[in-house]
Amino acid sequence: MTAASDPATATSLPIGSDADLAWVRHQVRQFAAELGFGLVQQTKIVTAASELARNTLVHGGGGQARITPLRNGQASGLQLVFTDTGPGIRDLDLAMTDGYTTGGGLGLGLSGARRLVDELSIETEPGKGTTVTLVAWVSGPSAVRPGPA
Repeated sequence: MTAASDPATATSLPIGSDADLAWVRHQVRQFAAELGFGLVQQTKIVTAASELARNTLVHGGGGQARITPLRNGQASGLQLVFTDTGPGIRDLDLAMTDGYTTGGGLGLGLSGARRLVDELSIETEPGKGTTVTLVAWVSGPSAVRPGPA
């Protein structure tokens, strides 16, 4: 799928504290609302962003979030990229399994985030960090969803 994004409209946010997590959630909700995501969709993408931002802070030692509005014809969407230079994910398949946790939580972070958005990809290398990219498209009665390119 080809989606146009304008780097000039992208917003980069640091993730280094709990306050930064709150700011990321706020910014994601604001972008989603401006792009026409409905309330349920906003909640889903903010929840996914919250999980990934917390993983960036807790497991990656901090990093960056980049929020980019997308356009594909008449369809609008949002791309979120979370990057850290932490220890990476040793076993990605295991980390994507429901119930798996290294932090004592419910183990729904990565797998849960994947279910809340249209696309989720992870690039990771032990000792070199992790980049998680997610994309969500506005859907609903009046939305035009992009098809395969």
